[in-house]
Amino acid sequence: MPEEPELTIQGWGPTDPTDAGGDVTRALPKPALKYLTRELGWTPRSTPPVAVDQIRLGPSRLSEEARSRFVELLGEENVRTDRDSRLRRAGGKSYLDLLRRREGDASDAPDAVVLPGTTDETAALLTACGDLGVVVVPFGGGTSVVGGLAGVDPDDRPSVALDLSLMASVQSLDVPSSLVTVGPGMRGPALEQALDQAGLTFGHLPQSWEFATVGGYAATRSAGQNSTGVGRFDELVAGLTLATPSGVLELGSPPASAAGPDLLGLALGSEGTLGVITEVTLRVRPKPQSCAYEGWSFRSWAAGLAALQHLARHDLLPDIVRLSDPDETRANLLMASGTGARLLRGTLRTRGHGAGCLLVLGWEGLPSIVRVRKEVASSLLRDGGAVRLGRRIGTSWKAHRFSAPYLRDRLMDAGLLVETLETAATWTALPTVYDAVRRALRESLTRDGRKPLIMSHVSHGYPTGASLYVTALADLDDALPIQQWLTAKRAATDALLGAGGTLTHHHAVGADHRPWMEREIGPLGVEVLRAVKQRLDPQGICNPGVLLPD
Repeated sequence: MPEEPELTIQGWGPTDPTDAGGDVTRALPKPALKYLTRELGWTPRSTPPVAVDQIRLGPSRLSEEARSRFVELLGEENVRTDRDSRLRRAGGKSYLDLLRRREGDASDAPDAVVLPGTTDETAALLTACGDLGVVVVPFGGGTSVVGGLAGVDPDDRPSVALDLSLMASVQSLDVPSSLVTVGPGMRGPALEQALDQAGLTFGHLPQSWEFATVGGYAATRSAGQNSTGVGRFDELVAGLTLATPSGVLELGSPPASAAGPDLLGLALGSEGTLGVITEVTLRVRPKPQSCAYEGWSFRSWAAGLAALQHLARHDLLPDIVRLSDPDETRANLLMASGTGARLLRGTLRTRGHGAGCLLVLGWEGLPSIVRVRKEVASSLLRDGGAVRLGRRIGTSWKAHRFSAPYLRDRLMDAGLLVETLETAATWTALPTVYDAVRRALRESLTRDGRKPLIMSHVSHGYPTGASLYVTALADLDDALPIQQWLTAKRAATDALLGAGGTLTHHHAVGADHRPWMEREIGPLGVEVLRAVKQRLDPQGICNPGVLLPD
């Protein structure tokens, strides 16, 4: 049997890089703690999760007939109804997911966990589930932050989590063609380790990289921290296999084909609503021989956006781009401890950038090409008023690039609301979207004179625009914590769509965003997706609670 997922039931992961024994007053540097208490009107207090054995979980509703049929297909060891297996696949890792489980609510847990090992087994399982009326929710790394694993079914049928961990190996590697075919349950670190032996890399590094799987990347059209350079995940997929209740689809014909509409695009981003992705063929590249990460500073957010737009227009954006607004910059600098951090804060004040914006850039590739790209971009940045801060900032960001979700766990333990949302907009609309989202979150999260802290950054650049990633921190409403964020999320989503932003840039739709899906793609677009689902999934068993609005 495969090892259990590493993610914990009530938090992000088992090992916290900011480990301070669960004490936020030790996890945060003193300047950061003082800043948050002053800005938020927050008094750190203990709001720990209930004990795991106190989490409420109803008995499995899976019938004996269904269980017997699944065992016949997969074997006894690959059909599980025990409490621990079900709890570990109970929803994803959004703030609301964690809040519910911290309060002892695991009502979204599946009735069973099934583990097919091949495309044929997956297809047979989907046929059986269609016959038996059992809902299927694919489960990879469990890192959805938009309710993508809720398993909500309007008919309240039993559900199974279809765990992909038995399909987690490299199926084939074509080095001359720069293609690799892998199972959907393969995680980012394992993929990079396998490719490294051939001098290759995939280079897709979302914040969930430690745990998320290739199948999850495909199902949600993921974007990674290097996506400005190497491309979004959907741009890196050359083909995939989709097992559906109506049969198996083999999609994609590398290197390119003009044989009608590209059906591969229907599977990418389908979030498990059409079937289960059982193989993915990816475009890979040589492992970079040179990597250069560094920090820059701008006096203002507007100046930073203008400089990035200028770089994008001339196709000079680095592979990694992360521009923080003044609030996020201030918080990041306060989170950094030691003499070096104090000297940096002093330098910025001396240069007139004390309330400025931090920019982290990264270039990867052949040494000669990295050097030229870096020199040309640096010249344009200086023309835009930027001040170079050196490699220490870039190196520090790289070392801590996956640590934020662990810190969220500690902040939640201390009475804080901590959640994120994201969008994308054209360069023209981006400032308006930024202002609208911040205003909506501030107004909806201000309570009894205590204001939230809203921090933003741009992290994916395009010739036509960029993404916007927003983090909200606020003093927790102990009486109505779930409603507190639902109200804010609704206000922020209405605001960003009204200002010209996209519904989502890389978190996907899930259950959280589906009420607004029609605003993004139009009524006819929704009907097209429903027609495809009806053809591939006539019984509606494939992850019915996400993507498509009611």
